[in-house]
Amino acid sequence: MAKRVAKYFEHTWQLWVMLLPAMIYIFIFCYVPMYGVQLAFKEYNFSKGFLGGDFVGFKYFKQYFESNMFWPTLRNTFVIAVTGIIVGFPAPIILALVINQLRNEKWKKFVQTIVYIPYFISVVVLVSMINILFASGSGVVSNFFKALHLVGPSVNIVGSAGTFLPLYVLTGVWQSMGWNSIIFIAALSSVDTQLYDACKVDGANRWQTMLNIDIPALIPTIMILLILNMGGILNVGFDKIFLMQNSTNLGVSQVISTYVYDVGVKSSQFSFGTAVGLFNTVVNFICLVITNWVSRRTTGSGLM
Repeated sequence: MAKRVAKYFEHTWQLWVMLLPAMIYIFIFCYVPMYGVQLAFKEYNFSKGFLGGDFVGFKYFKQYFESNMFWPTLRNTFVIAVTGIIVGFPAPIILALVINQLRNEKWKKFVQTIVYIPYFISVVVLVSMINILFASGSGVVSNFFKALHLVGPSVNIVGSAGTFLPLYVLTGVWQSMGWNSIIFIAALSSVDTQLYDACKVDGANRWQTMLNIDIPALIPTIMILLILNMGGILNVGFDKIFLMQNSTNLGVSQVISTYVYDVGVKSSQFSFGTAVGLFNTVVNFICLVITNWVSRRTTGSGLM
């Protein structure tokens, strides 16, 4: 056994050296912080540190479940996350299918560059752009919508609770759609070109080509990415939501991650905040397992 392992590493040590930085990063920033999970089951004491404190069991989980913020934060998180997946997940797939149909290589590269650029805009800059463009009275986009009677003349798009969700989701789709399409474009590039030639011979149009060749080729990739997205369904972007929050839209923008920040960091209730965060992680894991099981049963593709 030892000789077999030694022989294996003798032939693959270069690959392990390449993997080492990523393994060290994951260990330090993902596994080491896990010891802090114990705070969810202990009464945190500043004098005793993270390892001290009395064991209280599920006290803080029960406190969260019985609090007035449980259902609002859970509902808001699910609504934002599910809407983001429903609207945002198909967008890069459609974009990849469209780009793949472009035959002019220069035009194709130009389109790809244009749609990739928004991804490199920082969240702080993006929210600043939203506040400027959609500002009530002076915002260019806001006045354009009002001129077309898409919104009422007195509606404050940035500050309204009714417009927070579409504004958050659609700006997120605009920012990430191009970058997320890269993996689908890569998957389409591996399709045998003889299949496209066969479609031309059979007289198939572009829509029929996408339906019978491109989409089936993307199914495994789509399912894997859908499973990964479902595994983080409650991990909606804290930074963007936090920056877009204000007193008028707090009822629909207070999600689990921002609530953990409010009670765990700002109010120094570390044990309670850890319990809420752990609950969030457990729900994500359950969604991941269920989605993976459904994918394996329906398409044969999955993570495990």
